[in-house]
Amino acid sequence: MIKRVFWLTAGVAIGVVAVRKVSAMKSAVGPEGLNRAVAQLTDGVAGFADALRQGMNEREADLRSALGIDADPRS
Repeated sequence: MIKRVFWLTAGVAIGVVAVRKVSAMKSAVGPEGLNRAVAQLTDGVAGFADALRQGMNEREADLRSALGIDADPRS
């Protein structure tokens, strides 16, 4: 019985601390900060996709060169 009360109290305390931290962070960031964070995330994802696409094209060119295939079917 005492263990249950202890764990219930610990869970409630952790929940309260988590809610307060999230609320503080949410008010500190604000809507403008959230928009800025989302924009940075999308820029990062787009940059990663561009780098991945460039790497794939370079690798395909290397493979075509190694296999002696000159014509690119996408052209």
